[in-house]
Amino acid sequence: MKTFILKIEQDQDPMNPRTEFDNCGRMVCFHKRYNLGDEHNISFDSYETWQEMAKDLKESYHAAVILPLYLYDHSGITIATGPFSCNWDSGCIGFIYMDRETILREAPGNPKILTKKAKQWATKYLEAEVEYYDHYLTGEVYGFIVEDEDGEQLDSCWGFFGYDYCKVEGKQSLDYYIGQAKIDAKKELHETNKEALTLIRQFKLEQSKKILKRSYCEEVKQKISNLWEARRDALETIYQLEGEVS
Repeated sequence: MKTFILKIEQDQDPMNPRTEFDNCGRMVCFHKRYNLGDEHNISFDSYETWQEMAKDLKESYHAAVILPLYLYDHSGITIATGPFSCNWDSGCIGFIYMDRETILREAPGNPKILTKKAKQWATKYLEAEVEYYDHYLTGEVYGFIVEDEDGEQLDSCWGFFGYDYCKVEGKQSLDYYIGQAKIDAKKELHETNKEALTLIRQFKLEQSKKILKRSYCEEVKQKISNLWEARRDALETIYQLEGEVS
């Protein structure tokens, strides 16, 4: 019977979304040990507080929407736009922002002015960029492989940020191959039925002529047995595949 296997595996060479994606946000980070976010020429020592830096980003870099960035560093690093519960291993490391020009250019509906709705869109967009970057930093980037019962690879794709996203895409690929196999099994069933009926009609015709030889009868009997076995296998495959789809 036809069997297909979906494997979800961690991507060992994921793309860095801050260097290999086209982003609308600018991620300005400062850390002594990690090179995080986007390249920039802003000096951390030029400001006394994070609030002062945020103010300057709005005035000098036209940041229309700006979110703080926090890093938690303990057996790995994770980033978010809100503070973590553990103050000892976490803290603010910078900001992510979107300037006015980018919002007006990229926001749905091409707004002419900076509306509340456009700012809300920008906020969600920046949060999504941080989420993608966090998947990258935490190793939550995956790929899927679809194999048949012999272990032959039928399809694969990598670079999915988030396990659930990868699973959904992998399931779509798996369903495609199951569907194709079911079509092939139904076609085989149809051909088997057709061949068996033709053989039975021919046998009955020869029988009516009363010229049947024992060897011929045995040959026909074996052919019909083989066809019924193929029919049974095709039906089992169809039932099995319908169960896998459901």
